Amino acid sequence: MKKLILILLSVFIVLPSFSQVKFGIKAGLSTTSIKMDDVKQVVSDGSEYAVDVLEGANFGFHAGAFVRFGISRFYIQPELLFTSRTDEYTAEDIENPAEAIIKKQQFNQLNIPLMLGFSLGPVRIHGGPSAILLINSPEDLIDDPDLKTVYDELTFGYQAGLGIDLLKRLTIDLRYEGSMQKYQTTIESLTGEDITLDDRPSAILLSVGFMF
Repeated sequence: MKKLILILLSVFIVLPSFSQVKFGIKAGLSTTSIKMDDVKQVVSDGSEYAVDVLEGANFGFHAGAFVRFGISRFYIQPELLFTSRTDEYTAEDIENPAEAIIKKQQFNQLNIPLMLGFSLGPVRIHGGPSAILLINSPEDLIDDPDLKTVYDELTFGYQAGLGIDLLKRLTIDLRYEGSMQKYQTTIESLTGEDITLDDRPSAILLSVGFMF
């Protein structure tokens, strides 16, 4: 949270130097993928489980608003977006592998990117940090009363990509989003043993916006 406050303060300090201000709304789709280095084994009261991620792209969406502060060809664009994505894992009881199930988890988040950009005519190049705040409680990965799944409420990542402005109103962005933090999910047992899943998500985001 301290990092987020420092980023916001830095933005407000430099904004008065920008002469062009535009407000906008945007929405779009994303494809999210997650990779884990290996299968995680979790033990609870004599039961042993194996947790793995289903690799592949899952679709999500995002929508929100932005403000673009420009001077000459440079601009700063803070955004506030509601985002939703779905991750898929397998949770398998090692003693009963036939009972392996697929868990679909929906993550609803507030995404706060701070994009620094440069314009080349209608084409823009931009990139910057992003703070991601989890606003819902996904279900547990394993249906066991001795195990609880805990998720990081605030994580930090980055976005970078290209954009194009048309007719001074319409804006289109294509971005890559990555994570700066390796761990997002932890499985806690009643005995105090914690298993962290190295599940950093990455995403491709396509959005269309309208500027006022």
